[in-house]
Amino acid sequence: MGKESTIPAKVLVIDDEPNIVTAVEFLLQQQNIEVAKAYNGADALEILPEFKPDIIILDVMMPGIDGFEVARKIRSMSAFENIRIVFLTAKGTDKDRWAGYASGGEVYLTKPFDNDALIEVVMEILKFG
Repeated sequence: MGKESTIPAKVLVIDDEPNIVTAVEFLLQQQNIEVAKAYNGADALEILPEFKPDIIILDVMMPGIDGFEVARKIRSMSAFENIRIVFLTAKGTDKDRWAGYASGGEVYLTKPFDNDALIEVVMEILKFG
C-alpha cells in the first residue's frame, strides 16, 4: 500500500491499549492522515467536537464507557451522525458484530488485525464515503 493519501483526512483512534493506538497511529500517519488519540470513551467524546474527525477507529472493551455506548452517543449528536465508525476489537462473535453495527458502526474488524486491511478500509471510506 505504498500510496500516500492526497485526501486531507482526520482519524480519531479510541483504544485503552497504548500499543494498539501507537500501531494504528503509525499506519495512518504513513498515509498522511492526521490522528488524534483517546484511551477511553469519555476522553474521546471530549476530543470529538474540537478535532472533528472523518473516521473513528473504536475499540469495544474499554474502562468506563464501552465502544458500543460511545458509538451510540456519537450517533446521537447531530454534528456527527454521519461520521464513519470502524470497530477494531478482540470481540469477534456474531453477536458482538451485530451489536457493533446496531450501535452505529459501518465496519467491524477483529484483533489481531491485518495492517493492510485496516488501511484499505480507511482509504475506501475516505475515497467513497
